[in-house]
Amino acid sequence: MSLWLEALQNVGLKPGTSFDLDFHAVPTNTSVEPLEKHYITNRSRSQKAVLSFLARDVQENLLCYGNAGVTKEQRAGEILHFAQWWKERTGSYPQELVFDSQLTTYTIMNKLNELGINFISLRRRSKKLLSEIFGAPASSWQRIKLPALTRRYQTPRIMEKMVTIKDYKKPIRQITIIELGHEEPTILLTNQLKASAVKLITRYAQRTIIENGIAEAINFFHLEALTSMVGLKVDFDLQMTLIAGSFYRMMSKNIGREYARCTAKTFFRKIFDLPGKVTIDEDTITVQFARKAHNQFLLAAGFADERVQVPWLENKYLSFAFD
Repeated sequence: MSLWLEALQNVGLKPGTSFDLDFHAVPTNTSVEPLEKHYITNRSRSQKAVLSFLARDVQENLLCYGNAGVTKEQRAGEILHFAQWWKERTGSYPQELVFDSQLTTYTIMNKLNELGINFISLRRRSKKLLSEIFGAPASSWQRIKLPALTRRYQTPRIMEKMVTIKDYKKPIRQITIIELGHEEPTILLTNQLKASAVKLITRYAQRTIIENGIAEAINFFHLEALTSMVGLKVDFDLQMTLIAGSFYRMMSKNIGREYARCTAKTFFRKIFDLPGKVTIDEDTITVQFARKAHNQFLLAAGFADERVQVPWLENKYLSFAFD
């Protein structure tokens, strides 16, 4: 993974500064292996699975890091493992991490703050906390306007204050949001004291995109097609999924226009899902694309002029042709 990150930087996919984080449990079809049970969201139950930690680069809209085989004991500290790994590879800690309330503990969040890493997370809702929120005077709330034009609930009410929570040494900023389309309030915790509430709420709402990335890894790249009780197998599948997603991102950026940030599934269906002909000559492998309306985007991106040396075959080159 370290080598792949270096390769991405060399071809122009520069590492970002803000990341969405989440866990995904890859289920196994065995009951005899000594694996821990984890909650499987799409099956609504706990079963033996290999837990994977994932990070999404917000700037590139790309799953950029994965680690399979995380145990329950390691789960809370995996965010620190990622932060340290990122610093070793890029020279600095991530600037911002965004995650839900189940990803780690307040003790670990305190360590993130000591390292100078900004974060946005949810606070778990207890009965006592909810009673305090609903018992707050009306003057404590203020109306804000969120910028997204397609959002149905654009004018929620918020209440901000500094609070003290167990295992977090300093007061932390708490933003409570109501009238956001949920029955219960959304409670954000962050160590970003100067950023506007609108910016923080909008940024956290974008975190759900990592779930779309996980769904794409499962449905398009078939991360769970060959489930395994061997952690190394899942780790390999996960790494190949990250690499494949990076290739699609590089291709979509090269083509640009409306395809610059489309999903890998859409890009494959529009651009690559077509018949063709491969001709192998003495020194050239030519891929002849069949006629298709979307070939114009490949032509405009200069692929017809490309002649690339095949890394594992000396004196062999790859070229593209279009009907």
